[in-house]
Amino acid sequence: MKMKWKIGNVQIENPFVLAPMAGVTDLPFRKLCKEQGAGLICMEMVSAKAISFHNKNTEALMEIDKCENPVSMQLFGSEPELMARVAAEIEERPFDILDINMGCPVPKVVNNGEGSALLKNPELIVKIVKSVSSAIKKPLTVKVRIGFENEPVDIVEIAKRVEDAGAAAIAVHGRTRQQYYSGTADWDTIRRVKEAVSIPVIGNGDVDSPEKAEALMKETGCDGVMVGRAVRGNPWLFREMNHYFETGEKLPRPSVEEVREMILRHARMQIDLKGEFTGIREMRKHVAWYTAGMRHSAALRRETNLVNSYEELEQLLGRME
Repeated sequence: MKMKWKIGNVQIENPFVLAPMAGVTDLPFRKLCKEQGAGLICMEMVSAKAISFHNKNTEALMEIDKCENPVSMQLFGSEPELMARVAAEIEERPFDILDINMGCPVPKVVNNGEGSALLKNPELIVKIVKSVSSAIKKPLTVKVRIGFENEPVDIVEIAKRVEDAGAAAIAVHGRTRQQYYSGTADWDTIRRVKEAVSIPVIGNGDVDSPEKAEALMKETGCDGVMVGRAVRGNPWLFREMNHYFETGEKLPRPSVEEVREMILRHARMQIDLKGEFTGIREMRKHVAWYTAGMRHSAALRRETNLVNSYEELEQLLGRME
């Protein structure tokens, strides 16, 4: 399996891509995934409209550390002119790739005609990609799902039009909007997209192990493997995939001690960035993901929801088995 590849002029050292996940891929978590060997880091999606209003919370979402590169910033919106203007305005920021979200299934995004709702309107997709790609010099990519509920969506045709409109790569989540994250991802459609376009295709859906990453690449021919839910509480997955692709061996899973150390380090990074009050509260969901499947993890999760300080978290994790 080839490791190095490119999106536009951006060199990426391995095929493993951290998916953009709202409320998950903030700066501390992205840094941990980068350390563990993610080839390309994707940020949480940001509203083009919110950027244009100079929203304070949006500014925090757009913070990038130089250790992250190559990093992709993801915009969502549905107004071609506004998105092009915002893209040009933010281009000097230290991201390498700009991505447009056309896959988010969340009702408040979809009901605004954004995210996966764009799949119902291929003409608008083309307008957005053309406007934004001609407004910036950095590579523009697009993330899509393969369908939208009961609407007929020809994702292969959309992918071809996205390429013609100036996109440098396309990420394809092998699920429809209706499926959200349920059922099995349709890898065959990812393969059909890959066969139809000449730009890199990033496959997304159901990869939770090095073997699954290998299977996705073999079955679809995709250039990159995007990992989302499986990496929550599990940044080691990047280390494991890299090792497996390079040596054919499977690394052992992290020990309880290693998990504990990672949680505490993650918590310190959250606190440094967001203060103890917010940082510790945001860690609660991460602790649930880090400890899923461990002994007494249900009780640990319950108690984590009562933790208000780093010291309390440290004490609680001292009881991990």
